[in-house]
Order: sequence, then C-alpha cells, then structure tokens
Amino acid sequence: MEELTGKQRRFLRGLGNQLKATVYVGKEGITEGVLKSIEEAYNSGELIKIRIERNCPVERREAGSQLAEKTQSHLVQVLGQTVLLYRPDPDEPEIELPG
Repeated sequence: MEELTGKQRRFLRGLGNQLKATVYVGKEGITEGVLKSIEEAYNSGELIKIRIERNCPVERREAGSQLAEKTQSHLVQVLGQTVLLYRPDPDEPEIELPG
C-alpha cells in the first residue's frame, strides 16, 4: 500500500473534522469485534474516526498503528483519544486525494 504524502494527510484531516467517532475501543482492547466494526464502518465510507477510551489497555498511538495494520488502512492522525483511518475503496474511490 502506497504511503500518504503530507498534503494528502492534511486533506484527509480536514475531511475528518466533521466526522463523528463510529467505533469505540474500550477496556477489552483491540478485539475481533472491534475489527469487525471497523470493516462495517468502511462499508459506508473510506474515512473513519475511532475513539480510544481511557480504559483501553493499549496506548493510543500504538492502538492506532495496530488498527491500521490489521485493517490494511492508512493511519492519518492520532489526536487526543481519537484515531483517523483511511482506506480507499478498491473499486469506486469516493475521496479523490490531491497529488
């Protein structure tokens, strides 16, 4: 998977500002249920926001990296307790990234 440029990351962060968190990672950490929820969230869009709750056993930056790796996504941003992930649709990408 091709790495995102700084310009593309800034563009995606701008799009992510108005998103609400759709997946929550709690005290159980990164489980199969969380990964399944992320896959379902990708069915409705290419950019998703995930909330890492304070009682999560995994540190938030590490959780963001693990989630991106396990879902074949790009880690766009870790800000506070939220993680922004991007995975383009292989057939019909909705978000056109700047060059």
